[in-house]
Amino acid sequence: MAHTGLISNWTFWRASMSDSRHKPTPKITSGPMQSYSSQTFQNGQLPQAAAESSILVTANPELLQTTRFLEDVMVEIDNTIDPNTPNPHLNMLLHLVQGHCDGRIVSPSSMVAASGVPYATGMRRLAEIQAAGLVEQRARTKSGKTFSLHPSPKLLQSFTQLAERIERIARNSFGAADPHPSQDDYYFGGSYQPGQANIPPPRVLPEPLKLSGGLRILVHGDPTFMVMENLKRQFEQIIGTDISQRAFSIDRLREEALRNAARAQSRYDLIAVDLPWVGEFVEKGVIRALPEIMDVDRLDPGDFHTAGWQAAHWNGVPYGVPSQTTPEMMFYRKDWFAAGGLEPPSTTDAVLKAAKHFHEPLKGRYGVAWNAARGTALGHTFMMTCADFGQPIFDLPKIAGGFDASRLSKGGLRPMFDTDKARDAADYLMELLQYSPPDILSMSWYERVRPFAEGKVAMAYGYTLLAPYFELDSTCQAYGNTGYLPHPHGPEGVPIAPVGGYVLCVPANLSEDRIDETVEALVSFTSPAAQKLYAQNGSRTAPRYSVGSDPSVRRLSPIFEMVDQMSWRDELQYWPRPPVPEISEVIAICGTELHDMLRGLVSPAEALKRVQANTEQILNKPVT
Repeated sequence: MAHTGLISNWTFWRASMSDSRHKPTPKITSGPMQSYSSQTFQNGQLPQAAAESSILVTANPELLQTTRFLEDVMVEIDNTIDPNTPNPHLNMLLHLVQGHCDGRIVSPSSMVAASGVPYATGMRRLAEIQAAGLVEQRARTKSGKTFSLHPSPKLLQSFTQLAERIERIARNSFGAADPHPSQDDYYFGGSYQPGQANIPPPRVLPEPLKLSGGLRILVHGDPTFMVMENLKRQFEQIIGTDISQRAFSIDRLREEALRNAARAQSRYDLIAVDLPWVGEFVEKGVIRALPEIMDVDRLDPGDFHTAGWQAAHWNGVPYGVPSQTTPEMMFYRKDWFAAGGLEPPSTTDAVLKAAKHFHEPLKGRYGVAWNAARGTALGHTFMMTCADFGQPIFDLPKIAGGFDASRLSKGGLRPMFDTDKARDAADYLMELLQYSPPDILSMSWYERVRPFAEGKVAMAYGYTLLAPYFELDSTCQAYGNTGYLPHPHGPEGVPIAPVGGYVLCVPANLSEDRIDETVEALVSFTSPAAQKLYAQNGSRTAPRYSVGSDPSVRRLSPIFEMVDQMSWRDELQYWPRPPVPEISEVIAICGTELHDMLRGLVSPAEALKRVQANTEQILNKPVT
């Protein structure tokens, strides 16, 4: 499935993933993952062209492929063999499933029209498949006299298994090579291994949500949330109401969430919260505790990656549901390393050695790209680099697998910027600077991945959510040539992958009459079926083990299996960016002082001394 829309336009991502106030002219491109200007999303609207092009999004590629294949085969049989008898049951079920995938409303009359038999016969056959539990109906009016038809979970599960069987039958019958030889352990549509079964598509809610004005969501303008926006038509069908999504850059998202908290009533039903903000948002009364509004067991907490789920807690209480768990990793060019006879860089020394080897500025090739832009971007980089050298930025207690960030609400923390390991981290960044692109001091978020995708750098630090830029574009030099590693570590560090991403939270000032319906939408959007849908349409984040274990998801990218493995090895960690209430101010300080260091205005020792003093001062102030 092509994803050209994601690659062909960088305009929106430049605006949304930095903190620029520039608002570029909207540009619409074709393809499932499209890019829009920040102004477009800040106004809470999509241009008409974008709305129309949403039909290009495939709700479930394998399911839709199967239904269309069966329809094509039946047409060929009907046109070749005469006389023949229509199969009304199959005709109607194919029409129903395809409508579900396309986000179209299916009525009883359209089902009967698709049956291929007279009206009275079609009505009887429809009653038969309803009696078999294959079809569900949902009222479209208060009277309940008008209703829409939807596939039942039983039907979706059957068609999901059928999609796998048909593929195997076709390979066996026509001699095609198995593109997935590692998945030979197959029996009647599933794997022998527990947790490896195909997740069926999302089912519609039994009752449409009754939210005045529709569901309103505040999100970050990153690829995963843009997948959700592009799938809006399908999710509106699933929850039964309109969806309005507003997207901002990371800094402006935080500002808008805090502004919203000061309003008498929230303008949003759900807000996306960056993991480090959880402590601040709880202490400032921005978000609600999940146990106050729902049965948390409905979420199946054990299915979430441990670090992602723990990061959603404050003082032992969950406040959000992981919408995306995206570790930062090291991307490296496998073909370059193989040609140079170099091993993948598992340590910081190996990164510097490889960066020096590949750095050829006169040829337009550079060693490494990373977040070095002033402010938020560099602040995040330094915190994670400290972790690579074996220490957090606060004196957290050491535990198996790293450090304990679960008791931050107790306070009393001491900053750790005046230590030898923090100095080692700063020195490492100074050395990286020598082998970086000339515009490194303005690189943030997506800018570091762009030159990697274009074949200009050998390595890049980047979150998995940015991998679609080169995984889905066969014209990129990095396409098919990228390897993934946890963060390379210093002499006293261990392999870790700092966890990033967002949790979806319910605002504390949301009107009480909207709470129950919002919770239903929250459960639906973060379900395994929804997360699988995001992955199938270009996302490279999967906060649940079940999604990463789904065979059809694993085929999409090596990232999913790798993240699962890192989670089991306890390499996914959220303590590198501890969610203390003051973290945003600390990040800003780090990103400012260390930028002066990189520019040569102050020494590493002086920069760290300033960060230490300023952070101590911030921690002594009350959270307001």
